[in-house]
Amino acid sequence: MENRNSYLVVGAITLALLVGLVAFILWLTNFSRESRKEYDIFFAQSVSGLATGSPVTFSGVPVGQVRRIALMPESPEFVRVRIEIEEGVPILEGTTAAIQGVGFTGVSQIQLTGAIRGAAPLDTPGPYGAPVIPATTSGFSAILDNAPQLIERLSVLSLRLSELFDDQNRETFASILRNVDTSTRALADASPELRATIAETRATLAAATRAADSLEAAGRSADRLIREEGAPLVADLRTTLRSADAALARIDRVAAAAEPGVETLSAETIPEITRLTRDLRDISQSLGAVAARLDEDPAGALLGGRRLPDYQPEKASR
Repeated sequence: MENRNSYLVVGAITLALLVGLVAFILWLTNFSRESRKEYDIFFAQSVSGLATGSPVTFSGVPVGQVRRIALMPESPEFVRVRIEIEEGVPILEGTTAAIQGVGFTGVSQIQLTGAIRGAAPLDTPGPYGAPVIPATTSGFSAILDNAPQLIERLSVLSLRLSELFDDQNRETFASILRNVDTSTRALADASPELRATIAETRATLAAATRAADSLEAAGRSADRLIREEGAPLVADLRTTLRSADAALARIDRVAAAAEPGVETLSAETIPEITRLTRDLRDISQSLGAVAARLDEDPAGALLGGRRLPDYQPEKASR
């Protein structure tokens, strides 16, 4: 009977110890959970390599782990990742999360970066009750995501390079290189003439520079001449123009006063002068005839005519 009672006591004590241990573990677990903060991250990319329990690092320092990975039926392009972060980690506004591969093992972790001192804590609850850390794409993850496109483009590039460097194009490139070599040798042979031409060009440029300086000096002289002597010349010209204007006015007045006399001269005097000139021309012709007669036979012209010579018959010839 006593042995049975002792077994009951031992069993009760053992059961009490087990219940206490379970309660302690549950309390420790709750205490541990209460000392951590949960955040959600929405990734618009593949989360391959990431699993529940994967580490979460902040600038390379382990600060938590992944608690849950789930699809979003209402937004299938996003993957929701719930993480736990230790108390005291500065998750501030500006902090971002990215999936980072761990070596070449295919295992991934979440890398947190971007906290700025003085920024407000990131504690606004998101759609699932936990604050949301914005997601970014790391360089290596972007390369892995774009690997199929990259491989396809590399394949197309290699195909086009093969087409570019076929036999015909290689012969063409060789011909181009030969022509370039020939042109280079020709330039090397003509280098003395080129140097002479460059020297002449420099001399010509120097002469042109001197001519430009001379033209500039002449321009300054002409400008000074116009400013200093042009003003008196313009004043003299204005005086001359005023004098000419006054003279033209006097001529206009004289012409107006002589207009009646001019009309009389045109209507009466000029016709009389014309008749007088005609009469004088007739008298001149008559005097010319008389002078011709006097010159030919003065006596006959004065005494009344020319006498005919006496006729004497020729003697008959024997």
